[in-house]
Amino acid sequence: MNNLISIVEIPTTSFARAVRFYQSVLAVDIQEIDMQGTQMGLFPGGADTVNVALVNGTDYKPSDQGTLVYFNGGEDLQAILDKIEVNGGKVLVPKTLIDAKNGFYAMFTDSEGNRIGLHAYK
Repeated sequence: MNNLISIVEIPTTSFARAVRFYQSVLAVDIQEIDMQGTQMGLFPGGADTVNVALVNGTDYKPSDQGTLVYFNGGEDLQAILDKIEVNGGKVLVPKTLIDAKNGFYAMFTDSEGNRIGLHAYK
């Protein structure tokens, strides 16, 4: 087992809006599928990675109070933060130094109201 976590599902109210938000903010392609009546938007991933999906179904409710997922912010998470608000999200914690060894973090709410974190070493 390479990762303790296998899959992360991010709830949506408006599936199309959430897909646009994450494609714009993270500059990724999201594959849209229907899984037994639940809309899913699959982020790029693979067998040895943690797989992330946007989900829209009757049992999924966005929240800013539940489990917090941190996305890898790449070389400089400020480039991602600059796209948050223009795409319908809100920056909650700006780029903040953790310490010299652990890098930086930030937090935002996405277009659906979910609280999401970012992490980068630079």
